[in-house]
Amino acid sequence: MIKLHVSSETARLREVILGWPHSNGPAPTPEQTFDSKSYESVTHGVYPTEQDIVREMDAFEKVLLKYGVKVYRPYEVPDCNQVFARDVGFVIDDKIIVSNVIPDRQAEIDAYEPIYSQIHYKQIYNLPETVHVEGGDVVLYGNTIYVGQYNFPDYPQVKTARTNTLAIEYLKMIFPDREIIPLNLRKSDTDPYEGILHLDCTFMPVGRGKAIIYRHGFMNPRDAQHLIDRFGRENVFEVNIDEMYAMNTNIFSISEDVVVIEEHFRRLGAWLESQGITVETVPYREISKMGGLLRCSTLPLVRD
Repeated sequence: MIKLHVSSETARLREVILGWPHSNGPAPTPEQTFDSKSYESVTHGVYPTEQDIVREMDAFEKVLLKYGVKVYRPYEVPDCNQVFARDVGFVIDDKIIVSNVIPDRQAEIDAYEPIYSQIHYKQIYNLPETVHVEGGDVVLYGNTIYVGQYNFPDYPQVKTARTNTLAIEYLKMIFPDREIIPLNLRKSDTDPYEGILHLDCTFMPVGRGKAIIYRHGFMNPRDAQHLIDRFGRENVFEVNIDEMYAMNTNIFSISEDVVVIEEHFRRLGAWLESQGITVETVPYREISKMGGLLRCSTLPLVRD
């Protein structure tokens, strides 16, 4: 049995689900895309090939295995994009919450059943139909659960709005001892320079008491300032708009001292190393064209 335990973003990683790169099916049409980066990639004819996706995910897996992490994979669903494991679920403490993904992606959920069968059924939480939350919108720091949301009347019409206010109340109910802080995110279904798909595309803790932040990803400037004040200005790496577009916040911590980043994130890599953090780089630029990066590809199950 898998002994679930994830209470932070940076504690030493022991077991993780990594998405699956094979049999992605044909590139979607613009109407079939679920996020602004994919929309842009399709309309510009640069949507990644399966060969590139496999190459990049293999490089990521090699780094995880290098550090002794046990890696699980979902079973293959033919002609289905299964790269982004974080969308379909997330672990907080000893509970795994199975996301209510959009109906077109239900097959992705089913592919995790062999892994979920190794988890005690009382630790698996299937969300009520009206509660929407995806793992990319949930970021842990200390006793706080930060939740990216979109709390506006046009929520049902916005494809990139993945987490609603009912999710906040649900998380408060199952984690009564934790502080839950909602943060409204800017959204755009078609412009990746204007919209934030998930909270981890604009904010991520790293190392010991440090954070990566894109301040303009929040609807309310006070939310960004709250995060900067909490970590301390000297402990925050602020990304610019081009770095946000490249997804510099969507890195992945193997421990407080080891972080995996995309190989082109040179300014971020230099800052992390200046903070005493070991930086592992992998190619992931092609996968970023589908709207996610390293954190999006993972679903941590066990951290120290």
